Amino acid sequence: MNYISRHMENRILELSRSYSAILVTGPRQAGKTTMLRALAEKENIGRRYVTLDDLTERDLAKSDPALFLQLHTPPVLIDEVQYAPELFTYIKIHIDEHHAPGDFWMTGSQIFRLMRGVQESLAGRIALLHMSPLSQREIIGAPCVPFTTDPERLLAEKDTIAPVTAPELFSRLWRGSMPGLVSGRTPDRNVFYSSYLSTYVERDVRELSGSIDALKFNRFVTAAAARCSQLLNYKALADDADIDIATSKNWLNILETLGIIFLLHPYSNNVLKRTIKTPKLYFYDTGLVCYLTRWSSPEVAEIGAMNGALLENFTVSEIMKSYQNAGLEPYLYFYRDRDAKEIDVILEGDGKLCPLEIKKTATPDRRLIRVFGVIDKSPLQPGTGAVLCMAEKLSAFDSNNLIIPIWMI
Repeated sequence: MNYISRHMENRILELSRSYSAILVTGPRQAGKTTMLRALAEKENIGRRYVTLDDLTERDLAKSDPALFLQLHTPPVLIDEVQYAPELFTYIKIHIDEHHAPGDFWMTGSQIFRLMRGVQESLAGRIALLHMSPLSQREIIGAPCVPFTTDPERLLAEKDTIAPVTAPELFSRLWRGSMPGLVSGRTPDRNVFYSSYLSTYVERDVRELSGSIDALKFNRFVTAAAARCSQLLNYKALADDADIDIATSKNWLNILETLGIIFLLHPYSNNVLKRTIKTPKLYFYDTGLVCYLTRWSSPEVAEIGAMNGALLENFTVSEIMKSYQNAGLEPYLYFYRDRDAKEIDVILEGDGKLCPLEIKKTATPDRRLIRVFGVIDKSPLQPGTGAVLCMAEKLSAFDSNNLIIPIWMI
């Protein structure tokens, strides 16, 4: 079984030279610990390893954090640090006394901005990174490049990635991007996702919210998967799972905290007043969506009723990963107004807005880009737009609107 090299590795080593603490967050089984342990071996400086999944270590970290750090002296890798937020104050004291870069590497199965205790204790002293399941570029060994519609960069790259047919793309989408599945360590996909949901997700949900009804929670996650790439509707999710709206909001917040879903917020400003306020719901791993919504094979998923939603979810999550893996904040939005005009994704950067439309077609129609004109009223300049689709090769409608194959992301 081969270790799959992660795009984030160089960024971590680079940040380790200037930050005393690095925290890599993301869902369980995404490969955080495997990557950091592999990097620690390369470092060859005798970095210690301790996991707070070990209840004895967790108890010590919570009850006597000072002693815990005496026993596990830096440089140290602390796994699942979210279980003992009491450590953060003592890590801060250590950093302020020693100022030694790279002393603390930590992982957490909760998203840092939603993790209690980190922001207050370690503000300015810690480098925060989010690791999702594998990106397609990581799986095929392509370089880490944040997605862009810059024609020059796309032209330079188009021959470095092998084209992929629609059935091949849906095969990747259906299989999912969890390292355990991609590496072949867990060959049975159904067994992997079934145990993933019961072992990790349910356990972590209990950790965050107390007792839960496992059957209702499973129904809730399935309802969320069935609505991927759609506007978030708490009431519909609550009705499907037979829970109240407050529980629906709480459980969705927990799925976001655990790095299983993310929300794409609508783009708006003072000029575009008719935009809606509701975010859209996406999963980081489309394999989990296909498992939950019972698509039995890639072929069935490709022709099924959800094929457009699955492809959109896959595309948006790949764009997200391309930024996160480079250690960058992705400025991604979507546009929808009360006149039902919609743009799937808006990428903001360098004072420009780049509109993106996602379609399951190999020959997109020029009419798809008509809606891009709605952002002309924005104070930011319109950037190069694109239709992301199943085209065989990179092409364009005109100098401002490209046709980009999804396999190039």
